[in-house]
Amino acid sequence: MQRILSHQLPAHPGATVRIAGWVHRRRLLKSVAFLIVRDAAGLAQVVITDPAGRAAVAELTEETVVEVTATVVANPAAPAGVELTHPTVRPLGPPAVPPPFDLYRPTLTAALPTQLDHADAALRHPTRSAALRVSAAAVAGFRAALDADGFVEIHTPKVVGSSTESGANVFALDWFGRPAYLAQSPQFYKQLMVGVFERVYEVGPVFRAEPHDTVRHLAQYTSLDVELGFVADHTDVMAVLRDTLAAMLATVAQRAGGALATLGVIPPPVPARIPAVHFTEALAIAGAPADEPDLAPAHERALGQWARAEHDSEFLFVTGYPMAKRPFYTHPDPARPAYSNGFDLLFRGMELVTGGQRLHRYDDYLAALAARGEPVGPYAGYLDGFRHGLPPHGGFAIGLERFVARLVGAANVREVTAFPRDLHRLTP
Repeated sequence: MQRILSHQLPAHPGATVRIAGWVHRRRLLKSVAFLIVRDAAGLAQVVITDPAGRAAVAELTEETVVEVTATVVANPAAPAGVELTHPTVRPLGPPAVPPPFDLYRPTLTAALPTQLDHADAALRHPTRSAALRVSAAAVAGFRAALDADGFVEIHTPKVVGSSTESGANVFALDWFGRPAYLAQSPQFYKQLMVGVFERVYEVGPVFRAEPHDTVRHLAQYTSLDVELGFVADHTDVMAVLRDTLAAMLATVAQRAGGALATLGVIPPPVPARIPAVHFTEALAIAGAPADEPDLAPAHERALGQWARAEHDSEFLFVTGYPMAKRPFYTHPDPARPAYSNGFDLLFRGMELVTGGQRLHRYDDYLAALAARGEPVGPYAGYLDGFRHGLPPHGGFAIGLERFVARLVGAANVREVTAFPRDLHRLTP
């Protein structure tokens, strides 16, 4: 008899079926026992009335893996409207050691550090696994939208020979006796690949050795990177980002609807045209000094409130960040060279995406590096691509975990990360 999943049970009324999963909960009453079995699709209720079966269930510990052969009977009060009766319950392994928290409760009551210490068990809780399903659906939507728009997925090195892009905040390692570093971004490589495919994207890990100990930062996270050639300016990049986000949220709704329901989340609409404000205007809206060089988290929150009140939008573009706060490869605004053709996208009052137009002329790179007092040598392999010709281009990067956290309302990005790596955590 072929195993079926819990969500398939309503299609088999009156049939004898086989399910398998984990002991989610047992309720032992005087004359009957209820065994709740959890599998990848949800929960199934098993009703045991014979004394021997009840005694056997009483010996099972939660999280023990079992197989159940039983008859499907309609019961509107049971999960999915059916339950299993006259069962044969067979353990598929030794009794499990129960985790240090109850997985059958609606929410995990253990403190987040305890959950992270026991991630193998905590991730089995329906709310924790639901967030990971949302994450998977978001990545599927990202890929599908870009594939349909002529982008090619690429895979770039995660070990690099120089720590050039962001200074000293890198993880160093030994590479056969030579110094090497974990890549902070695929930025340089995706730009070079514009010279191959014109439109590229990547889903992969990036590593930041920045000593942030906040609810929004991780030392390793998943970056959804995009780069496209032959753009007029950064607004072309913003348009692709808008459509990509809309596709991601649509796919989440389609593929992870059950997970969203478990979390009580309704995805926000993406406006046909996301509102945008220049950095100078953003400072005024947020009540920040006019000479502020960047937006602080409090400013981003104020801007998020403004976008909701003025535009009924959970998304807001801030464009034209000062060139001094942007990487050297950022293209300046031709009309206001002190400001950039770069942008951030705020989602519910927090920076979610950074992007913009890049320089594409070799001589412009030499001038940009000289202006910042940086040598050309460490960038030689990168700059070669511009010597051989690259079109006007730009791109963006979405932090996957931050996106999911904002979408589901998680207070801490670690709540939606399977095995987070940060300033303090290297295990499990």
